[in-house]
Amino acid sequence: MAWIQTGSTICFKPYSLDEALAGLAAAGFENVEIGAVKDFLEHLDPDDLGPATIASTRSLLEVHGLRVVSMSGHAPLHLELGRDRLRRVLHAGAELGILVLNTFTGDAETEDERAAFFENVREIADEAKELGITLCIETDSNLMPTAEAGVQLLAEIGHDWIRINYDPGNVIFYGATDPTEDIKAAAPYVKHMHAKDQIGGPGKWNFPPAGTGEVDFSKIFAALDAVGFDGPVSVEIEFTGEPWPPLPEVEAAAKSAHDYLRPFVPE
Repeated sequence: MAWIQTGSTICFKPYSLDEALAGLAAAGFENVEIGAVKDFLEHLDPDDLGPATIASTRSLLEVHGLRVVSMSGHAPLHLELGRDRLRRVLHAGAELGILVLNTFTGDAETEDERAAFFENVREIADEAKELGITLCIETDSNLMPTAEAGVQLLAEIGHDWIRINYDPGNVIFYGATDPTEDIKAAAPYVKHMHAKDQIGGPGKWNFPPAGTGEVDFSKIFAALDAVGFDGPVSVEIEFTGEPWPPLPEVEAAAKSAHDYLRPFVPE
């Protein structure tokens, strides 16, 4: 089966949700990932996901002819506040029809924090299972900088509805690891991918449009195709950080990434 070509609203991080959806649609995307990460990517505010917000989001998606297939609700899951935020994003996503909810571990450090993370992530995964949504943990932060670490973490968590959101740019930036090798052992556990390129190696915040950086996506997709991956592949572009380029430049970058990745989609 073909994977689902998707565009993340993070490409348009400082712009409105309306502008982000319009830009992704103009770039050729039919499927989107919406960010709902407190104080980082609030295209939807995880603390304000009531009926009015859901209705207005659904209306914007219809206006732009888009389907939301995933949401990013990254939250510190070792904290009650983070658990509650991710739960709100999960239920909002269910109303909007998502297939995958993405998060990160939240940088638990002490043994008590790790224990709280395991308890909370399993609890949310139970709810996600009831809703038919896969909970994916992104390769990002101290507990899961690489997919190799992710496989070990999933084994420790022990929940079939928790899988990996693979981000090759993050694997380089945080994990100082070659994603074309890292992906091999983890491919069966990947249910969502961020197609994020990178330039400069570990610690260098330079995430250009896919196809213009140093990530060899052909090898990554070969590994995913070999295991029959059919989840969303969501384009992320974070440039060189703040300030973001002007809107026309972001729109052009999104189209560049879309067009570069399109030939990789299996027929």
